[in-house]
Amino acid sequence: MEDCRVFINDLINRIRTKPLFTSDELPHYEEALLEHYSHLEERPKTGKRGRPKNPKRIVDPDFMYATVHKVRNNGKIVKVERKIRFGDPQAVDNVIASSKASKKINTAFIERVNLTLRNQNKKLSRKTLCFAKRKKALEAQTNIGVTYYNFSMPHRSLTLKGTNNSKIKRTPSVL
Repeated sequence: MEDCRVFINDLINRIRTKPLFTSDELPHYEEALLEHYSHLEERPKTGKRGRPKNPKRIVDPDFMYATVHKVRNNGKIVKVERKIRFGDPQAVDNVIASSKASKKINTAFIERVNLTLRNQNKKLSRKTLCFAKRKKALEAQTNIGVTYYNFSMPHRSLTLKGTNNSKIKRTPSVL
């Protein structure tokens, strides 16, 4: 949960608008996002004996959050469902329709980044003997991998055609 809070705090400090947040069904994301996009409203005192009512959580009406629910049968995914947790369903549909990257709620992009990071850093691989022994060293190696990915490694999908059918290789930092 603490790592999720750090991640969401960093993300929210970097964005200027309220985007459509999507994730898998890990409850930590919803809790961390609600810490930023909601507030507790105290209920008025009734003057009666007994325990007072708990405060009511008021969610920002512009906050949009959807999850991907994977239905499995014998360990295989048979169906992927979207669940809109917060926000107006019509507004969520409008955001998805206007997206240039995807026309449905999914976690494919972050999963692709996770796979790339695992391929670059053995300490992030699953079921390996090369596990990270110190968090500081893991963070340093991950930062090196992310910097290499964004500033040094040419991406095939970003390659442009130059004069005489030459290829101009680019990195995400060039955009």
